[in-house]
Amino acid sequence: MLLLVYPSHGAPLRMIIAGGAVALGVVALVSALRPFRFGIGAEGLTIRRPGLRRDIRWADVDALVLDEPSRRDGYRRPPRLLLVPVPGVSLEPVTARHPLDGRPAIELLVLDQVREQPDQVSAALTTYAGDRFVDLLALRRAAFADPDLPVGLRGYQMDRVDRLIRRGQDALLSEDASTRQAARGEIERASAAGLPIAQRGYNTFQTDTVLDALVAALADHPSTDRETAT
Repeated sequence: MLLLVYPSHGAPLRMIIAGGAVALGVVALVSALRPFRFGIGAEGLTIRRPGLRRDIRWADVDALVLDEPSRRDGYRRPPRLLLVPVPGVSLEPVTARHPLDGRPAIELLVLDQVREQPDQVSAALTTYAGDRFVDLLALRRAAFADPDLPVGLRGYQMDRVDRLIRRGQDALLSEDASTRQAARGEIERASAAGLPIAQRGYNTFQTDTVLDALVAALADHPSTDRETAT
């Protein structure tokens, strides 16, 4: 706007540049002010947000997963909804992976963008998406509840502990004995070697108790043979 107001030499070129800048600003403003919308219905999903604005039919959806990213520095991050399209269907942008099998996925939304609680979103998706939808939050809680570990000085490194707990939770959801066995072995080896200590971290005694319980849960399965960590 200043380029348009103040006179100087090279006015035509300056007018073109200034006009283009104003136009880009208007486009950006209009895009930012467009209403966010996420709809779940009998025909499929309706998504209107920056970077993704389209209707998605159920026939194009192979899987929907309600997931929660691993904690960061001990703090929870908001749940997110991921979509895996059926083979041959191109949906962009692919920015994530299915948390259990690694298939390319699209992050539809982060649930702190909507008023509804994760349980409400899960109920609607269960109704309309059927067996395409997996509430991974609920499955993990049922398999092994997220522990509320106290934080203090000179405790276990939080990110390392959170990764081990998530590894064990996901293995508990698997029907594959070798997956459970591998996760159990990883946790046992990490504990035997000594988890890294941080200036601020999880209470060591309570963390050891939780990890022992997780190892026991992984071992308590009829198709899983006990393997001693080395």
